[in-house]
Amino acid sequence: MALDLNKLREEINQTDREIVDLFKKRMNIAASVAEYKKQNGLPVFDAARERSLLGKISDMAGEELEGYARTLYHTMLDVSKAYQYTKLNSHSEVYGEIQAALAITPQTFPDRSRVACQGVEGAYSQIAAEKLFELPSIKYYPSFDAVFSAIESGECRYGVLPIENSTAGSVKKVYELMLRHKFHIVRSARVKIDHNLLCHHGVKLENIKEIISHEQAINQCASFLRSLDGVKVTVAPNTAMAAKMVAESDRDDLAALSSRFCAELYGLDNIASAVQDMGNNYTRFICIAKEPEIYPGADKISLMIVTGNKPGALYNVLSCFNALGVNMTKLESSPIPERDFEFMFYFDFTVSVYSDSLERLLCELEARGERYRLLGAYSEII
Repeated sequence: MALDLNKLREEINQTDREIVDLFKKRMNIAASVAEYKKQNGLPVFDAARERSLLGKISDMAGEELEGYARTLYHTMLDVSKAYQYTKLNSHSEVYGEIQAALAITPQTFPDRSRVACQGVEGAYSQIAAEKLFELPSIKYYPSFDAVFSAIESGECRYGVLPIENSTAGSVKKVYELMLRHKFHIVRSARVKIDHNLLCHHGVKLENIKEIISHEQAINQCASFLRSLDGVKVTVAPNTAMAAKMVAESDRDDLAALSSRFCAELYGLDNIASAVQDMGNNYTRFICIAKEPEIYPGADKISLMIVTGNKPGALYNVLSCFNALGVNMTKLESSPIPERDFEFMFYFDFTVSVYSDSLERLLCELEARGERYRLLGAYSEII
């Protein structure tokens, strides 16, 4: 007997209608379960109950469909827990803080301000600051720590710092400082990074015995540096500082990995252009402030979350994002000093500050008892 595709599809449609009705019934029961747990001080997540249920589902599905059924019910349970958490906690303190910041923040990002950058004139942080502000008044500091201190003391209203590179990864030191200090990301920008080999006039590549630059730039140019036999590579605090050190040195065998702008600024020759490993080499810079500022249209959120040292803790957090359809763009882990086997997780995700999904996500995290801190709600310039 020949199969009729249209008839089969109608059977699927009818089955889907039945499944949706049963799903709605299950979620209504889950809401009642949440109310019971709330009244009796019981946790939403019951590991033993979940294991037992998945075992029964596997047995009922049979050997051929066991794996598919477990995948389906893992998702079903995540959605059910998310729904229960929102029923347990309908208000988020952090979401309230976001709305309060939106209410007092000006409608437009400032054109000019006093901005702290690490390094010297010509640093990539300067390029990022000029992309973020039309007329920034930039003050340079020797280290990332000093940038944070400058904002904390009121010397500068904003600081611009690199947070991650598309080739070399995250700038761990900045993440550590974000953990230590309570600052807020108010905007971010992506800057195209081209590293060039700069030296004194008349010096040729074969004359170079030592190359200096920032650690990130060195990592981003690893293939080029490996091709140079016998050349010493030395870490400098900043790519612009490296160019300045070469300009101030009387050595004709010293070169720096830095920007084209620094070649012009410090009167150096560019003897090898764009030597980074990847042509699409970008660094993300964040603009931080002491007080929360959330400008209209903000759609990028950064959080720090500490999970308990127990199996499935991170998965339970990730399931919140999945259940609510929130797009995560970055997940980074960092050990917490003086706490064995405990980690802080950094999340970047895209969702409008006006979205119900954001409020529900924050409600859920708070209901779960997860420790977290909002790093910022902001827009990114590309």
